[in-house]
Amino acid sequence: MDCIFCKIIEGTIPSKKVFENDRIIAFHDIQPAAPVHLLIIPKKHIPTMNDVADEDASLLAELFAVARQIAKEQGIAESGYRLVNNVNADGGQIVYHLHIHLLGGTKLSPVLTNIQS
Repeated sequence: MDCIFCKIIEGTIPSKKVFENDRIIAFHDIQPAAPVHLLIIPKKHIPTMNDVADEDASLLAELFAVARQIAKEQGIAESGYRLVNNVNADGGQIVYHLHIHLLGGTKLSPVLTNIQS
């Protein structure tokens, strides 16, 4: 498999981890869009949100629980943060391994992106 996130999970590509357990890993984005920009991913390879199965419900709940925990640890829970999941090319997905961006540490614009036509 040629998935960069799977290689980070297996340790063949280094990352600056902030969290890891048996099902989830979180690390700093290498191209941060905010002072705090972390990626939270399941260790199970799921290409997109469209590929999430019913049996993955507890994994998704855990992803959001980990995001909440990390936001507290990073000191951004009270001031606010954004969670983003891009799906497929038109949604801005670049790496096809389900992941959530946790962004914060500054006042974020209410506009997520410019819409291209």
